Amino acid sequence: MSDREQYAIVLDFLPHGHPLDKRPSHRKTAVAQVIGKTRFALLEVSPKPDVHLNIGDEVYIGEGKREHIHHIEGRIPLDKLTNTANGELAHVVERLVTEHEERFVDFFNNAQPLSTRMHALELLPGLGKKHMWEVLEERKDGPFTSFANVKERVKLLPDPAKLVIRRIMSELSGKEKHRLFTE
Repeated sequence: MSDREQYAIVLDFLPHGHPLDKRPSHRKTAVAQVIGKTRFALLEVSPKPDVHLNIGDEVYIGEGKREHIHHIEGRIPLDKLTNTANGELAHVVERLVTEHEERFVDFFNNAQPLSTRMHALELLPGLGKKHMWEVLEERKDGPFTSFANVKERVKLLPDPAKLVIRRIMSELSGKEKHRLFTE
């Protein structure tokens, strides 16, 4: 996996610049708030002149020639997202987790202990020691193949996709010491 995001999803597009930008309006440039597709990095980017982006668009932000994005302004914390971007965030995270289900099911298959007292699986909200042991026991019978398979094999486990989504949202908020899915 590359150290940098290659693609991002547009959460909000501000064609007249950021409303909190103190510069006069003739000096402001268009800006978009995006989330990376693989590491969920929250970024602010400057589109090329005369490019209009729509919420939900996938844009290339990697190295080399970019079709829509001029440059990356930098990372932004969750509390600096616009209301629109904030409203879109959970939907986009859910979509990315669903589209890349295999990656997150692999987490259930391969998660390891963090210390003698804590396992990475326990970092998922709603998954305690009892569920962790059930997951570890079921892994011995073979790898999980999907979220539905995890749910089917581990009795009374909350929806695994929702656990992952909640963890990602919690990591994005900056409240978590350990990062499982975000930068």
